[in-house]
Amino acid sequence: MKTTGALGRREFIKRGALASLGVGLMGFARKAAAAIPAAGVKRYHELGSTGMRISDISFGSSGLSAGSEDLVLKALDGGINYFDTANDYSGGESETTIGNALRGHRDKVFIASKVTARPDDSRDAIMQELEGSLRRLQTDHVDVYFNHAVNDLARLQNPEWYEFAALAKKQGKIRFTGVSGHAGRLAECLDYAIDSGHFDVILGAYNFGQDPRFYQRFLRNFDVIAVQPELPRLIQKAKAKGMGYIAMKTLMGARLNDMRSFERDGATFSQAAFRWVLSNPDVDGLVVTMKNGALIDEYLGASGARASAETDAPLLAHYMLLNGSSHCRQGCDLCESACPAGVPIADVLRTRMYARDYGDLRLARDNYARLGAGASACLSCAHHACAGACPHGVRTDELAGATHRMLS
Repeated sequence: MKTTGALGRREFIKRGALASLGVGLMGFARKAAAAIPAAGVKRYHELGSTGMRISDISFGSSGLSAGSEDLVLKALDGGINYFDTANDYSGGESETTIGNALRGHRDKVFIASKVTARPDDSRDAIMQELEGSLRRLQTDHVDVYFNHAVNDLARLQNPEWYEFAALAKKQGKIRFTGVSGHAGRLAECLDYAIDSGHFDVILGAYNFGQDPRFYQRFLRNFDVIAVQPELPRLIQKAKAKGMGYIAMKTLMGARLNDMRSFERDGATFSQAAFRWVLSNPDVDGLVVTMKNGALIDEYLGASGARASAETDAPLLAHYMLLNGSSHCRQGCDLCESACPAGVPIADVLRTRMYARDYGDLRLARDNYARLGAGASACLSCAHHACAGACPHGVRTDELAGATHRMLS
């Protein structure tokens, strides 16, 4: 790995500490004698100032396809009452499936959907997207409507979005508005959204790999992770303004099979990752894509947690060792200025995560197409200016070009 100076030393110290913690993983994990809680939601939390009390672990549906109504109903039977979707998930099939499944249960649940409102979109165009979502969801309103995957300040500065939101609220088509973000320029966009006073909820990336507290727990006084303090600050800032914060991307790529051989006594990596997120008192809940019934049961095993368990740290550290050098941390953006061609590195690597980690090539290609030229410039790059630019050791010079070849 090409690193230099203090940055290289920091990464070396960090990975060494992670390795030493992970060495004892097998024996440490066997100490997990406490019974894993039965599946089912055990805690509901008020979402900011909305008055909505949502399940602390809720249903994400980015890969939900037609005919999966039973999966939605299993989540509902497990106590989940917040269902997150978007107009473009699975080409609209996600909303349609949720609408079919929750017909007759609308008064028991909260539904959130999203639209990618561009800087030049008109109020009427955004309204048409909302009305399409309402038809597919078979409802007259959504509880939260997000401006989706915001990575450009100009999208938040479009007055048409605010005119649309005011009108849609007046017409009863939406109750609350939100902004979602998990890619480039995340901190800048969330700061703007919080300061604007126009949004009720944030759906934002947040996981143990982005949180300085995770490293400080076992690196003590080594100043090796102060490179990304933004997300904890932003979550706290949103809380102080009365906004709700729902975490996503909580599994840092969700490569669950990488960890199965290290899990013991029913304690799983995903539950450890969720407990870490839910231990932050400023987080109201999390949303995670639920692909099958077994995962719903596993994920809900962490519901009700307010602190990490004894066995969580080595599981999380081992996952970081396996995947830390290939996973882009949302909200970091420290590589952004390294590319003279202006490649949106964080956005490119996010689409790689969809393809390689989530196994959802359709989602990956759809999102990559929105990046325009994407990482095409990487194919003819001779200077590799971004090599070593990532403070976490991600080889952006290798991964960005490979992503273009895979998804273009």
